[in-house]
Amino acid sequence: MNRRNLLKSLGVAGLASIFLKADESASQTYDRATTGLPELKITDIKAIACAPNGHIRLTVVKVETSEPGLTGLGCATFNQRTVPVLTAVDDYLKPFAVGRSADNIEDMWQNAYTSSYWRNGPVLNNALSGLDQALWDIKGKRAGMPVYQLLGGKCRFAVDTYAHAGGRDFVQLEESVKKYMQDGYRHVRIQLGGYGAAHLSTTPDFRTAGFGDERDGHMDIYPYITSTPKMFEHIRVTCGDEIELLHDIHERIPPIDAVNLVKSLEEFRPFFIEDPFAPEDNGYFKILREQTSVPIAMGELFNNPHEWIDLISQRWIDFIRVHISQIGGLSVARKLAALAEWFGVRTAWHGPGDVSPVGHAANAHLDLAVHNFGIQERVLFDEATQEVFPGCPTMQNGYLYVNEAPGFGVEINEKAAKKFPLPEHPGYWNPIRRRDGTAVRP
Repeated sequence: MNRRNLLKSLGVAGLASIFLKADESASQTYDRATTGLPELKITDIKAIACAPNGHIRLTVVKVETSEPGLTGLGCATFNQRTVPVLTAVDDYLKPFAVGRSADNIEDMWQNAYTSSYWRNGPVLNNALSGLDQALWDIKGKRAGMPVYQLLGGKCRFAVDTYAHAGGRDFVQLEESVKKYMQDGYRHVRIQLGGYGAAHLSTTPDFRTAGFGDERDGHMDIYPYITSTPKMFEHIRVTCGDEIELLHDIHERIPPIDAVNLVKSLEEFRPFFIEDPFAPEDNGYFKILREQTSVPIAMGELFNNPHEWIDLISQRWIDFIRVHISQIGGLSVARKLAALAEWFGVRTAWHGPGDVSPVGHAANAHLDLAVHNFGIQERVLFDEATQEVFPGCPTMQNGYLYVNEAPGFGVEINEKAAKKFPLPEHPGYWNPIRRRDGTAVRP
């Protein structure tokens, strides 16, 4: 006997009517969810590349949908290999994804990820990031809220950032740090000139021997590792203890020299030391952790989960700073942040100039929503970039603020983008060499 007949037999026809209406309503809701309203379909995908500042190659993916006017943008910027990413999006991801649902982001990511069979390469990951982030942008627009709300809402009012202070000597560096402090920054990365203070090196023997190319750079190990502790000491003495100091080794020295250098910096209380080892030398992190308590940030060059899982689960690093488009997009990064939280590792997503405004917005939306946020690189957008990408995040008093519009809040002016074509140089890194010509890894 069903519920309606049972209630009638008990003489409670009014209740039977109420329950019947509830049953019908539930059935209608189920029908709409399964066979009623059509899914939002992907109708077109295209990669758009431009260089508003003249030398950095920015790439975004635009996804169009079956709802007129509803589009999304995602960052696919790979400055050193732009053309292969454009090909991956237009010739592979587009035919794969067009006609599929724009609603099911995770399902799309998983299947696009394996559509090439081999995976975790930077070209595919960046192309996939463009698609993934664009679908999150669409999801936010459909919901009528910023993406950070879809991720659980704000954990903080804005995103704290660090600035890049530099100088060819201690006095220039001190002036740079003090300027940023006056501008309201509480965290500053200090570098004595370029990575590795290459200007302190002497004329290399490989040049006189005619080895390599005249464009190749040179960096000696000893001047860098001896000047860096002195640099920290000078800034601590002249700028005080309140400012948080960061530094990027950028994998430029042998691992054992990096261990000794980090140990020598402990007395100056760095906020973190970045990238002491290349990804090929991840085994040294255990050695480093056993010898010093200096906080370590790592991940800028990572593409593959196997590169970060052990570092996090073994608590060998303190900040994970992957380049979000390099690992495949927001869907991966939010899972990575959740993994890191359970092991006391904070986020510090890579945020240089060669990330599009859409990518910077994605960084910031995730920064706002995760509990274990650490710090974010600051970013300023010139007028040309803002013309191409209306709605860029903004900086104020050392904090990064997102546009509160639905989605990521950043759009693209395709007509303006065409005014800034890619430069002729394809974007590869020029070699850095030791005195005898041996190549140095970044």
